[in-house]
Amino acid sequence: MPNEKLVKIKRKRHSRSGEEIIIMKNLKKLTALAGICAVTVASLAACGQSGTTTETKAGSQAAESTADSAKDTQAASEASADLSGSITMAGSTSMEKLANAVAEAFMEKYPNVTVNAEFTGSSAGIESLLSGSVDIGNSSRALEDSEKQNGAVENIVAIDGIAVVVNPDTKVENLTKEQLAQIYTGEITDWADVDGDSAPIVVIGREAGSGTRGAFEELLDVADKCTYASELDSTGAVMAKVASTPGSIGYVSLDVLDDTVKALKLEGVEPTAENIKAGNYFLSRPFVMATKGEISEQSEPVQALFDYLSSAEGKDLISSVGLITVD
Repeated sequence: MPNEKLVKIKRKRHSRSGEEIIIMKNLKKLTALAGICAVTVASLAACGQSGTTTETKAGSQAAESTADSAKDTQAASEASADLSGSITMAGSTSMEKLANAVAEAFMEKYPNVTVNAEFTGSSAGIESLLSGSVDIGNSSRALEDSEKQNGAVENIVAIDGIAVVVNPDTKVENLTKEQLAQIYTGEITDWADVDGDSAPIVVIGREAGSGTRGAFEELLDVADKCTYASELDSTGAVMAKVASTPGSIGYVSLDVLDDTVKALKLEGVEPTAENIKAGNYFLSRPFVMATKGEISEQSEPVQALFDYLSSAEGKDLISSVGLITVD
């Protein structure tokens, strides 16, 4: 019997030791889980801090960008307010549309600057420039060597095409370069000779000294050889005369074309900005805003005007009046 009790007691003690072992194992598992949770919480906290830092940096950068933009706008506004004075220009009637558009846009941008333009013809405009009467001489032709020698500087601001126009009732649609030259020199006098209905050709042109006339005759190689029925003193006058005179032909700046006249193809090519840019249309010429001396030597308003013309905004304006921009 004593041995049996001893055995039972031993077994009972052994059984308790097993429970203790199980409890100890469970405690170890709980401790491990607690450690994992602690690490996870720490990691999440770190991620939250990182996200906050990134968002803070992004917000700071956006704020800095907005501040810089505001500073630029304020600086531009202050520059516009500070610039004051006047600009005077005279010259080409073909450049009237461009000059008026530039004057209006520039005065809106710089309210304290006034721009006055007169349209007296290219040669007269350069004479006014060289005599000191105006700040800018507008010329719809390249400057002559004598004008450059006297101090005029050629600043090309755009390229223009010269359109050959006829009365809308004229049946002819196209002329070759040779036919056009022969019409202006008087070798061809009837529309029937160029595949039109028989009718006298009435040759209209600009006055001597006109930039349009000079460029037209030079490009056609008929300088001092033309025979005109009428020599008119403005682009508008040529348009009106051709529109109202049966059988008439004339030449005008590309940017003034409208449906009161019919523009002819030359060598099968229409007078468009795209064709001029591509070099397919042979009647094109520069629009020059000449200064006496380099641009850098001019007054602040004049320098600002040329800066405007070379800007993206200025180039958009030049294109909007039907002209071709220059690089």
